[in-house]
Amino acid sequence: MKPLDSISFSSETETEAESVTTTVTTTMDNFSNSNNNNNNKHRRNNNNSNSEEDQQDPRVWRSLNTSFKQVQSVLDRNRVLIKQVNENHQSKIPDNMVKNVALIHEINGNISKVVNLYSDMSTNFSSAFHQRSKDSDGDRDSGDDA
Repeated sequence: MKPLDSISFSSETETEAESVTTTVTTTMDNFSNSNNNNNNKHRRNNNNSNSEEDQQDPRVWRSLNTSFKQVQSVLDRNRVLIKQVNENHQSKIPDNMVKNVALIHEINGNISKVVNLYSDMSTNFSSAFHQRSKDSDGDRDSGDDA
């Protein structure tokens, strides 16, 4: 384990956190724009669409949007914690160095939260996609019988 005086959180760490924040925000915007474009294409291509299917998309996107906001909140908290760790480290005050241990543990816990949120989002999105695909296959099967 490194001694506390050799741990360094540079401005690169803050830049990486800002990059992740920008990526999350951009991804959210892209999902939203993609959803709007896909809904418009879907409505043009299939005027007889199932109302349950139309209502499923907004629920999925709302869920993703909520999850991205939770991720953003955790990343914002980590940014504040990283700044505090940097300030404590630069002060070289022994009490502040001890506080950094708890702050770093919280940062690590928050990273785990972000991983879990992304994992849940992936699972939920995949489930919705497969359910929609399954429903779509069922519609085609029933349409072939007519």
